[in-house]
Amino acid sequence: MDLDLTALGWSEHFATAFAPYAERGLVPARVIAGHRGAMQLATADGPALAKTAGKLTHEARTPDALPAVGDWIALQPATSDAPDARGVIHAVLPRTSKFSRRAAGKRAVEQVVATNIDTVFLVASLDKRVRPRSLERYLMLAWDSVARPIVVLTKLDVCRDPDDARAHAESIAGDVPVHLVSAVTGEGMEALAAELPTGTTGTLLGLSGAGKSTLVNHWLGSEQIAVGPVRRGDKRGRHTTTYRHLVALPWGALLIDTPGMRELQLWEGSEGIAEAFSDVIALSKNCRFTDCTHAAEPGCAIQNAVFQDDLDPARVESWLKLQAEQDAFEEARLAREQALNRRREGATFKRDKGPKPQEVDPEA
Repeated sequence: MDLDLTALGWSEHFATAFAPYAERGLVPARVIAGHRGAMQLATADGPALAKTAGKLTHEARTPDALPAVGDWIALQPATSDAPDARGVIHAVLPRTSKFSRRAAGKRAVEQVVATNIDTVFLVASLDKRVRPRSLERYLMLAWDSVARPIVVLTKLDVCRDPDDARAHAESIAGDVPVHLVSAVTGEGMEALAAELPTGTTGTLLGLSGAGKSTLVNHWLGSEQIAVGPVRRGDKRGRHTTTYRHLVALPWGALLIDTPGMRELQLWEGSEGIAEAFSDVIALSKNCRFTDCTHAAEPGCAIQNAVFQDDLDPARVESWLKLQAEQDAFEEARLAREQALNRRREGATFKRDKGPKPQEVDPEA
């Protein structure tokens, strides 16, 4: 073997889960990028391409059961040495964490962004004021992923009032660390790198133009990832990163760079809401009525805090809106699961019933 798997994030957790597949002659590999028609993998013997086994695809009840960037998989290596030869992915090992969002569109479908991550860097740019509601959504999904969130404010070199920017972000992030950095001057970059120790995996999430790829290039020491200009009007980028991919950093950590997300709809979110709005939820426990809607009921601790200027009314509105969105999502997801189960039960019934026997003419 040419590469120590621990350099790719291999651990006892994955070794234990992989044991049954080793007996079948399969090898472990980590998904470092996903392309149409093939997954790009890193193995102990070097890079490889693979396709997902038909059985794995057929048995996947939901899209999140299929391989995603960051996953450890059980691989049947390609039998040819040709550069475009593809192995076969037979299983996805149990994940330690998963960052997901609801895919764009009306259907309640999960889109897995990154898996097996230890740290989620939530990146926003200081060339404009951080949007509280957007950061709240990122924090909620980060908490649900089980990974540790870190808020990163880039382009410190163009920020006029760093102290105000930090205070604004910290008022939203709560106990989550907030780092102000500049990939141009290098300020704050060493402290940020310390948040991703050797052997751990992180991911970068944020809008296009936030400076995610610039951060990666700074750590790599060269411009290995394309970086494009931002639009003058809204300071947003042009999706220079077009797919998710995992890169190895010089000090032995791993990082998953992702395309900018213009739409961030919730997926699950119950734990994320509790973490992202822990201050509001703590206040709600002091309301006079247990079923308080926090609108006009007497004895509402939240409205009292707003009246006394101890709580931002926009934050309360955002909390209530996200809870309503989560409730609607759960209803849509449940309806979809029930419809899927009915279709599968119908297919099983037809298969078990078999073809209708032919009638035999007794006079024949």
